[in-house]
Amino acid sequence: MPGLILRTLAALACLLLPLAAAQARDAAQARAKAMLENLCGRCHAVGTTGNSPNPLAPPFRHFGEKLYDTDMVQRLQDGLTTVHKEMPTFRFSREEAAAAVNYLRSIQKSR
Repeated sequence: MPGLILRTLAALACLLLPLAAAQARDAAQARAKAMLENLCGRCHAVGTTGNSPNPLAPPFRHFGEKLYDTDMVQRLQDGLTTVHKEMPTFRFSREEAAAAVNYLRSIQKSR
């Protein structure tokens, strides 16, 4: 009987752990999206739809290959700068930078 209980508990854990991981990932993505909306949303479309408020600022869902740069997380930590003088420089913590890049990768769409 104890073996059956242990096998049942193990089976339940195998079913529930992926769900818990998915919920944690969804919560992390929601926090990253909110952070990006707060910092970047006045110019960029942050979500999966819609136009950027500033027509010169690309929607984040079109960043594509830029996000697969191996040092993108580090660049966000160091303070990403661009040639656009209107864009402020933001510095992210390691966790914020990783969350931002993970969120941005999750919303990419081809044009």
